[in-house]
Amino acid sequence: MGTNLSEMLEPIAQFFRSLNLPEPIVHWGHPVMMGIVVLVMGGYSAWAGWRGRLAEDKEVALKNRADHRKLMPLVVLFMTLGATGGILSLVMQKKSILESPHFLTGMVVLGLLYLNGAVSLAGFGGNKPGLRLFHAYLGTAIAGIVLLHGVFGIMLGLSI
Repeated sequence: MGTNLSEMLEPIAQFFRSLNLPEPIVHWGHPVMMGIVVLVMGGYSAWAGWRGRLAEDKEVALKNRADHRKLMPLVVLFMTLGATGGILSLVMQKKSILESPHFLTGMVVLGLLYLNGAVSLAGFGGNKPGLRLFHAYLGTAIAGIVLLHGVFGIMLGLSI
């Protein structure tokens, strides 16, 4: 499947190769940009989600919940686009795709983010406390997997 996907993406990779981008940008652009999204946007949004849940001051809780609600969809969008960019970066470098632990953890993260977003979009099943708790703890588990994903990404980047 990875070979077929690489072949499908090769015309796009050829276009980007024709731009003669410096090798460090092709090689490390994805991790730098995703690091910013994950650590800054994702980190703040996760923190705001927990702060909104735990803050005793109602105004602080509402502000943080609103921040979480506004930012997290953007984090998911950027992570989805980033996954696409990471795969394309590997195709540009003529490396195998869909096989590394970095790819696998990335797909798990995206799947869990979509699941957690669906729980939220479904109104937590009528605002059920158990689903809100599930959402919070699943989000925390996702953050942990994202950190592991980053370690795998650094290992992958250093190996190619």
